[in-house]
Amino acid sequence: MKHTFFAVDLGATSGRTILASLTEKGIELEEVNRFPNHLIEVSGHFYWDINELYRHILEGMKTVASRNIQINSIGIDTWGVDFVCIGKDGHLLRQPYAYRDPHTNGAPDEFFKKIPRDEVYQITGIQVMNFNSLYQLDTMRRNSDSALEAADKIAFMPDALSYMLTGNLVTEYTIASTSQMLDAHTQRFSPQLLQAVGLTEENFGKFVFPGECIGTLTPEVQKETGLGGIPVVAVAGHDTGSAVAAVPALNKNFAYLSSGTWSLIGIETDAAVINEETARLNFTNEGGIGGTIRLLKNICGMWLLERCRKEWPERSYPELIAEAEQCEPFRSLINPDDEIFANPTSMVDAICEYCQSTGQPSPQTQGEFTRCIFESLALRYKQVLEDLQKLSAYPIETLHIIGGGSRNALLNQFTADATGMEVVAGPSEATAIGNVMVQAMAMGVVNNIGEMRQLIYNSIPLSTYVPQQTSVWETAYNNFKKYSHERRTN
Repeated sequence: MKHTFFAVDLGATSGRTILASLTEKGIELEEVNRFPNHLIEVSGHFYWDINELYRHILEGMKTVASRNIQINSIGIDTWGVDFVCIGKDGHLLRQPYAYRDPHTNGAPDEFFKKIPRDEVYQITGIQVMNFNSLYQLDTMRRNSDSALEAADKIAFMPDALSYMLTGNLVTEYTIASTSQMLDAHTQRFSPQLLQAVGLTEENFGKFVFPGECIGTLTPEVQKETGLGGIPVVAVAGHDTGSAVAAVPALNKNFAYLSSGTWSLIGIETDAAVINEETARLNFTNEGGIGGTIRLLKNICGMWLLERCRKEWPERSYPELIAEAEQCEPFRSLINPDDEIFANPTSMVDAICEYCQSTGQPSPQTQGEFTRCIFESLALRYKQVLEDLQKLSAYPIETLHIIGGGSRNALLNQFTADATGMEVVAGPSEATAIGNVMVQAMAMGVVNNIGEMRQLIYNSIPLSTYVPQQTSVWETAYNNFKKYSHERRTN
């Protein structure tokens, strides 16, 4: 029997809607529409255009209706931490701040004057990043933000879009876990942290977990799109949660790397891992499907190259990768997570500044910049994997790379070489597939994570990379650590 699902997958630079069909033969995906997701800068602040995103979602739904395709359900996933303020009349109060807005620079230290850093981590198990929802809300409160002052409800991005489609407001567990406001032990909001930012649970929608139904399309949306009363399902609303659900692993001895604008590298655990070591290493415990926890580290990923390409509009990814392959190895190395790369005016200049400050030659050609980024990412992955090996209850034998970055054969091989670990790449559409599979689980098509992953493993072509030249990468790793240390101490 054929089941068809509609997935909305929104990233920090682009979005798309996807049709997925599940049959006895496996999974078939079709992209319906793809669209940019631009940051909007107004009066020194950066915002997301949620109304434009909503319009694109409706366009995808209209296309499906015009083709007389019968879909079982709809699910939405997005990037984490950002949220919308909703007034007492049910209307959105303003475009939401983007997590790259500079208003939260230094925000964690301000918040820790109320509740100490160690106490926040013991409650949440979430790594401290200045743009976490907790610090965004605290900053907005300190700045007497007009939208927050007038807000009756707060809705995280996928929940806000589901609300616009159904009229029902929920708070989905995986996206809420990115906020650093959930108690990792109870899997509910921490009253202490909410009180610190002037909120209560009443300021959020009904709490739901992946696989629960949010509601059906409103009559208004049905009329606009031509679809009927299709149910909207709460999938793993955080895109990384959806992506990790689609890891085609057949046992527990693996780590995952969700490779895109961000690189998120971690392991799956049965419960939050919160101790002095995870606090020192700033690891995060985010909610997954089926009661799992994603113990992971956020790494600044392809954002580095995406921002360089804004300065090289004529160059394609394949051209840059081909040029990088011919460049001198390990000429310049950077720490991708250095604060200089967070949102520079020029990423090219930022990379040069980093290299100059650590006594390295700056990249000169576009290929050299690209190789510098790829080698540095691979070495950073090695560094984080070494820490995960110490924290995991299982031996890590394989690294599964999922997401768009899984198509980057050069970076995948660098990663295998740097880590000395077998790398399995795919699926590239992991986020959409995970989104769809949670919808399928809600409809009873599959019963659990194991069945989901087996179906994905049987359906999706995968590529395997084995380590080569590990000794030269070990030397490069020592240099990478030295330059990172020098940069921090300068």
